[in-house]
Amino acid sequence: MPRIGFIGLGAMGSALAKRLALAGALYVADLNVGAVESLEAEGATGLPATDLAARCEVVMTCLPRSQDVRDLVLGAGGLAAALHPGSVLVDMTTGDPTIDREIAAGLERSGVSFVDAPVSGGPQAAAAGTIAIMVGAAADDFARVRPVLAGISPNITHVGPVGAGHVLKLVNNMLSACNRLAALEAVAIATANGVERATCVAGINTGSGRSYMTEVTFPRFLLDEEIHEQHFQIGLMLKDVGLASSLAESSGVHAPIGELVRRLFADGAVRYGESADINQLARDYL
Repeated sequence: MPRIGFIGLGAMGSALAKRLALAGALYVADLNVGAVESLEAEGATGLPATDLAARCEVVMTCLPRSQDVRDLVLGAGGLAAALHPGSVLVDMTTGDPTIDREIAAGLERSGVSFVDAPVSGGPQAAAAGTIAIMVGAAADDFARVRPVLAGISPNITHVGPVGAGHVLKLVNNMLSACNRLAALEAVAIATANGVERATCVAGINTGSGRSYMTEVTFPRFLLDEEIHEQHFQIGLMLKDVGLASSLAESSGVHAPIGELVRRLFADGAVRYGESADINQLARDYL
């Protein structure tokens, strides 16, 4: 097994890294000292990011935005200068396929491969080892990193070349955002007309309107008096839907529903703040 490093220990990154720490030796880096210490308690070894890059054959990143990954890798004193020829960078950020290709081209000059491997399912699925991993990579690079990714989850799909994983993740999140608001509206209409909320959700889940929102989010987070956090920020979903809308526009695809949902999330970000948990949007409906 190659030496593996993981950079970016937020809510998702920490859950993914803990799965890798269970599978074997792992090096980790993050600006948050507490997050590093938490992974060290799981058996990982904390290092500065450039030292980690110099030591590992596979370096994984999970940061808020693709711009953060680009700066970390291609910026002054970045990882590109520390990574060894023949190593591979695996980006698990939900990001921009255009920036993927920019990073890949920059790393190629140093003999380093790039793979985009965003995930879907949330920190809970990551911790359980069931999260979906969508991979954009050349076939030989995918073959190299698949055993590493299998330490996180067996649910791995090779989507296509570099950037394809992020394309699929963006449209997945756009659909998830559409389903979220549609489900909130539907339940609000039902409860306003005398149907108890839990009964409404249970009934939808036996019909054709069911979705992740009704099957998972409502039962786990939204069926009692308190709104529980899902540990995903409004601003991050707004970013993802915005990227998907831009992708639709640049490829000539008519996507008015996605654009409407982007505007609704932008309104929600103004009301609650971009750092607010995504389930705060339920306050507009329930």
